[in-house]
Amino acid sequence: MIITKESMFTGKRHEMEIPVTKEQLESWRDGTLIQDAMPHLSRQQREFILSGVTPEEWDQHMGETERGWGGDE
Repeated sequence: MIITKESMFTGKRHEMEIPVTKEQLESWRDGTLIQDAMPHLSRQQREFILSGVTPEEWDQHMGETERGWGGDE
């Protein structure tokens, strides 16, 4: 599914193809923790859904090592 979000860092709108279902998104919106609703997603994909921040923006604003953006640890 293509997700379109506005970045909380830059205000720019971004799109990302993320393998989620409507049911998973609804579960998260209804209060399920994102990591429980969508455990198969990477941290970067979950962060994008939460904040609209891309991995590149995260690295630019927070540094590559912050929260493991350099990998999916």
